[in-house]
Amino acid sequence: MIEVLVARRAPQPVADSDVSVSVVVPCKDERGNIEDAVLRMPELGRATEIIFCDDQSTDGTGEEIDRVQKLHPERLIRSVEGPGICKSRNVWKGFEAATGDILMILDADLTVMPEELPYFLRAVLQEGAEFANGSRLVYPIPKAAMKFANVAGNKLFGALFSYLLGQPIKDTLCGTKVLWRSDWERIRPMIGTWGTMDRWGDYDLLFGARN
Repeated sequence: MIEVLVARRAPQPVADSDVSVSVVVPCKDERGNIEDAVLRMPELGRATEIIFCDDQSTDGTGEEIDRVQKLHPERLIRSVEGPGICKSRNVWKGFEAATGDILMILDADLTVMPEELPYFLRAVLQEGAEFANGSRLVYPIPKAAMKFANVAGNKLFGALFSYLLGQPIKDTLCGTKVLWRSDWERIRPMIGTWGTMDRWGDYDLLFGARN
């Protein structure tokens, strides 16, 4: 029998003041949540860049982003035009535009609260996480927000991916994910190489982080 063990040094803690953060907010027809996302966004690291990726909205989301940019000059707010194909392509556009050391995804519907992003940052900087995946299932779920079949399917996928990845995954489709931009550069060449296009991007990132 041959046993191969691959080991590497554990990540060392990094101070918040040593990193900048880009929060990518993919949005499509989310006009009503744009300003709320900015007002509720905490300062993260030494600089917080908020990138709204407007995916060809028809409800005036783009105009609302422009208005909020002018209304809050104290925040670093940028707008990126999405391709109008699917969420994953929209998020990748935001990643390409980002300049921060840490990349965060926050869905514009704010089902994960912006106020909780510091916990994700702490997990990466202080607790050794290289990739942080959120879970919406820790919040009370309104009946209209997620049907029983969706909840059951999500839990099934969570169990499957926990087995495949060797890591506990509670909510595979939660949009909130956090990773180093340098790691994204390593994941990017693998996008779409597992047989089909991931329209949401969750599986591309999960498989990419595992590899």
